[in-house]
Amino acid sequence: MGVFKIKIIFFDTETTGLDCSCCKIIELAMVTVEDGLITEEYDKFIKIGEPLSPKITQITSITDNMLESEGVDEKIIAQDLKDRLTPNTLMIAHNAQFDLSFIYHLLKKHYPQEADEIVASLNWLDTVTVFKDRKKYPHKLIDAVHYYNIEEVNFHRAIDDTKALYEVTKALKNERNDLEEYINIFGYNPKYGVSGYRFSFIEYKSQYYCYNMRDSDEILPKK
Repeated sequence: MGVFKIKIIFFDTETTGLDCSCCKIIELAMVTVEDGLITEEYDKFIKIGEPLSPKITQITSITDNMLESEGVDEKIIAQDLKDRLTPNTLMIAHNAQFDLSFIYHLLKKHYPQEADEIVASLNWLDTVTVFKDRKKYPHKLIDAVHYYNIEEVNFHRAIDDTKALYEVTKALKNERNDLEEYINIFGYNPKYGVSGYRFSFIEYKSQYYCYNMRDSDEILPKK
């Protein structure tokens, strides 16, 4: 992949809850890297037309007023995604199954005839799956930031999480250059199964916790 030598979008969503079928995206952030250089930093709030729960505001620090005064219509976000998610782009997220499910649901709502083709034409890398092959529990983004001695950000804000994800991915690559192996392979906890949609272009594999970095011939993609 010569990671960062192709078009890559690091992305993150903040949402009103965990279920993409009934919850909504309230913030979408994307950092686009082309030929190793950051070409765009995208961060937008979305007007959802309903009040946020106090719990979501507490977690994200996003308020109703922020969405109303700074947010854009969901249709604009859908169009922005359609314009940017060009074929063969590598999409990277921490717990990509979650963010992919929400993005797909949004695209399906506004582009029902094109949504499936858009997401299937991309490549997907889940840094949680990689991190689980390298370090014992826990595996949140903040844990990866601490583990690789990356400067902390304002976690649970999408743009800050995305910038941290960019640094974490570079650290994962520098630690062992095998990220290509994980493209379009998502690990899941066999205790809970796969959450959200099961996408035909993703290979889902049950992934158990480990206590140190797995040998290169024992990583999840080779099982």
